[in-house]
Amino acid sequence: MGFFRNVKHYFEKAANHLNYDRGLLNQIETPNAIFKVNFPVKTRNGIKVVSGWRVHHSQHLLPTKGGIRIAPKVDEDEVMALASLMTYKNAVVDVPFGGAKGAIKLNKSEFTEEELERVIRRYTVELIKKNAIGPAIDVPAPDYGSSPKEMAWIADTYISYHHTDIAALASVTGKPVENGGIRGRKEATGKGLMFALREALDYEEDLKKLGLSRGISGKRVVVQGFGNVGYHAAKFLQEEGAIIIAIIEIDGTIYNPNGIDVEKAKQIQINEGSITSYPDAKVLPREEGLFLETDVLLPAAKENQITGENADKIKAKIILEGANGPTTPEADEILNQRGVLIIPDIYANAGGVVVSYFEWLKNLYHIRLGRLTKRVEEISQIRMLHGILKLIDRSMDEEELKNFVFSADEKEIVFSGLEDTMINAYRHLRETALKYGTDLRTAAFIIAIDKIARYYINMGIFP
Repeated sequence: MGFFRNVKHYFEKAANHLNYDRGLLNQIETPNAIFKVNFPVKTRNGIKVVSGWRVHHSQHLLPTKGGIRIAPKVDEDEVMALASLMTYKNAVVDVPFGGAKGAIKLNKSEFTEEELERVIRRYTVELIKKNAIGPAIDVPAPDYGSSPKEMAWIADTYISYHHTDIAALASVTGKPVENGGIRGRKEATGKGLMFALREALDYEEDLKKLGLSRGISGKRVVVQGFGNVGYHAAKFLQEEGAIIIAIIEIDGTIYNPNGIDVEKAKQIQINEGSITSYPDAKVLPREEGLFLETDVLLPAAKENQITGENADKIKAKIILEGANGPTTPEADEILNQRGVLIIPDIYANAGGVVVSYFEWLKNLYHIRLGRLTKRVEEISQIRMLHGILKLIDRSMDEEELKNFVFSADEKEIVFSGLEDTMINAYRHLRETALKYGTDLRTAAFIIAIDKIARYYINMGIFP
C-alpha cells in the first residue's frame, strides 16, 4: 500500500463516524493542485536535470503550509501523502493554514553547496513562475533533508522577484533568526513532542491500562532517528527526567538500560558521523532497536517504519510519532488491538507548524515577540513589588529589584504558545476519542474532517 493510500485509509475510517456528503468528503480528501517541475542545473560533472514537486493539498485556508523534502527516492505519492497530513495536522492544532508539501529529488552528497544553492534557487523560481509560493499563497518550511540554510536561499530568491512586497520574508518559515526567523523554531517539533507526551501521561485512567505512573520522569524511551526532531525530542524528554535507553540510527542502535547522555551522543555524531562509537553502550543492529522493552517508542525517522510484519515485535506501551506516517494501517490495527497507546503524527509532531505560524505572523507584522511589552512588563512588575515591599515593611535596592523581575524573551513566548496549543489539542483529541469510542489517530482525523467540512458548509460551497 502506498503512503497516500495509507492516509486515505485513515481518512475513510474517520469519515465513517461522520455524516457528511460524499462529494464534500472527496473535496477534502483530494489534492487541489500538484506542481511537477524539471529543470537543468550546471554541476562540476556536467548538466543534471532535477525533478521537484509542490502539492497544495487543501486551499480551503490560505496560505497553504508545509515543508520541502530533499531526498534521492522521493516521489509524487509521498509528497501528496505528506501534503494531506499537513492539511489535517493544521486543522487538529487550529493553525489557520491549508496543507502543502514539496520535494526535490536528489542526493545532497553528490552536490557541492554552491550547486545545491543553484538547485534551491531554481526550484523557487519555478514555483514563482507558477504563482505557487508567497505569503498569502503557499509558505514552505524545512523538512527531511532541508534546513534553515535552504530556507534563507528561498526567501532571498523570492524577495529578488518581489522586492516591493513588505511581507516577502513571510514567503517561507524556518529561516535563520538573523534572516527573519524566530527563536525556538529549530527545536519546536521536539519540544512539541515533549509537551504531547507530558499531557498524555497526565490521565490516571488511561495510564492504568498501560501499567504506567503519571509524568515523564523515570519513563524509558527509545528514539528512532537522531536528526533535528529526534535529537531535540530526546533532549527535552531527558531534561524532564526520562531515561533515553536507546537511539536508533541508519548504521545501528546504541543501547544502555541505565540511560544515554543525549548531548554526548550528539557531539559524537557530529564529530565522527555516527553514534555507534558512543562509550558505555551496546551496539545492536538497527532493526533490533524498535523491539526493545521500553515505555515509549519515538519513531522520528521516515514513514512506514512500523509495519504489519514487525508490529507484533514492538514492546513499547506508548508510540509517540515524531515522523510523518511511521506506522502503517496494518500495524496500527495490531497495536491498537494490543492496547498500545499511539499518539499520532498529525497531532504529536505539529510543533514545527505551530511555531512556523508564529514566524509567519512575525514577518507579516515586522514585530519581534516580546519586544513591545518587555519594558511595560518590567515597569509594571517593579511597581507591584514596590507596593508589596512597602506593605510588609521591607526594601530592596534597584539591582535586587531588576534581578527579581522576570521578563519573557521571544523563545519563552514561543514555547509558552506552543505548550498551550499542544495541551488544548490533546484534550480535544482525547475527548473526541472517548465520544466516538475510537483510538487517538481516528479521533484526530475526525476533528480535522469536521473542521474543514464546516468551513466549506459555512462558506456556502457545499449545502
